[in-house]
Amino acid sequence: MLVNGSKPKLVFISPVFLFPNDAGGKIRSTNILRGLKGGAFHVTLLSAATPEQARRWSKEIAGVCDEFVPWQPAPHRPMWRRAFDLLGSLPVNVANDRTRPGMDAVRQLAQRPDVDLMVFDFVHSAVLRPATLRMRSTCFTHNVEAEIFARHAKQARGPHKRWLWGSQHTKMAQFEGDALRSFDSVIAVSERDARFFKDAYQVAESYAIPTGVDLDFFSYQDPPAVDAATPPTVVFTGSMDWAANIDGIQFFLGQVWPKVLAARPEARFVIVGRNPPASLQALARTTANVEFTGFVDDVRTYVHKAHAFVIPLLVGGGTRIKAFEAMAMGCPVVSTAIGIEGLDADKDVHYLERDDPAAMADAVLQLLADGALRDGLARRARQLVEERFGHEKAARVFEDICLRTLALPAATEAA
Repeated sequence: MLVNGSKPKLVFISPVFLFPNDAGGKIRSTNILRGLKGGAFHVTLLSAATPEQARRWSKEIAGVCDEFVPWQPAPHRPMWRRAFDLLGSLPVNVANDRTRPGMDAVRQLAQRPDVDLMVFDFVHSAVLRPATLRMRSTCFTHNVEAEIFARHAKQARGPHKRWLWGSQHTKMAQFEGDALRSFDSVIAVSERDARFFKDAYQVAESYAIPTGVDLDFFSYQDPPAVDAATPPTVVFTGSMDWAANIDGIQFFLGQVWPKVLAARPEARFVIVGRNPPASLQALARTTANVEFTGFVDDVRTYVHKAHAFVIPLLVGGGTRIKAFEAMAMGCPVVSTAIGIEGLDADKDVHYLERDDPAAMADAVLQLLADGALRDGLARRARQLVEERFGHEKAARVFEDICLRTLALPAATEAA
């Protein structure tokens, strides 16, 4: 409720605590919130967080919101409960976010008379939404979630896995469409996703924001030379407990990396990201020169030391912010088409795109061998993100969509 010219109050609802920024969605949401603070809205962040998390990350929290309201995270769901969730009507990952503390926290804030707009981060968080809202609401979608499940089903080996992923796709398509239609607007991370929501789900108010990168934090360095002190190095960054990243690294280790080693046996592959599964570590032991770092506080050191940044994804949705982060830092990118999907960059100008294992290996080897190619891709890519994809620009577009949503004639009731 606007009073005496005060700023409208925006509540940003995240089903997961945003810190540390160890996943693409957390990074994107944090950048948006950082850009919103001090702008047109008074920002409240409503999120799952333990008291210890709130204390440890208090400085970072203060940098993204004017008010922080935590709810106590639910205990980790046991495996038997996850298996039981497979029989329910909701996708498993949505059921996992449906917690009583989260639902109560959202309902209590929704009853505050001073709240003007609620932003639900990821479509999964719609499961926390009350049946009716008096204020406007929007959903910030980072992916077309149903598309991710469909791609998993296509890639799955064996009839049981195909059935499992196919079943989750059907449930997610139903949930995602119903949920997004219940909001006054939807904010997507690419024009491609925004069009999909309009065409497939009949979402009338569907808008896109650019992928934003913190250009000061991810500062540019020229790619290093390959010499005795710096062996040819390939890097990947990403949460290694996310299924799409696991599938992509399995593909790269099994079908691409052996071809790279055959030509450059001294080459190193560094995989930076939390919780690499035992299956991937076992696969790495069947080849050579592969390092898993696990979680690191700062990926920049690893990226700045690398000669090529690979995104070998076969499954995914939305956009990969890691691609623009690598470009900002001056590390040339080799990606599959899905890995770079939704990002407005030109292949062979700003990055190399290869889907075939042999072609991807050849592209990596080209970058390891050709310093001029590395430098040219790196400089053109950095110029691109400087001109069009700074995180402040993304936040301004996000803010404008929120203001337009606030100006709509009536809030939409949830289905």
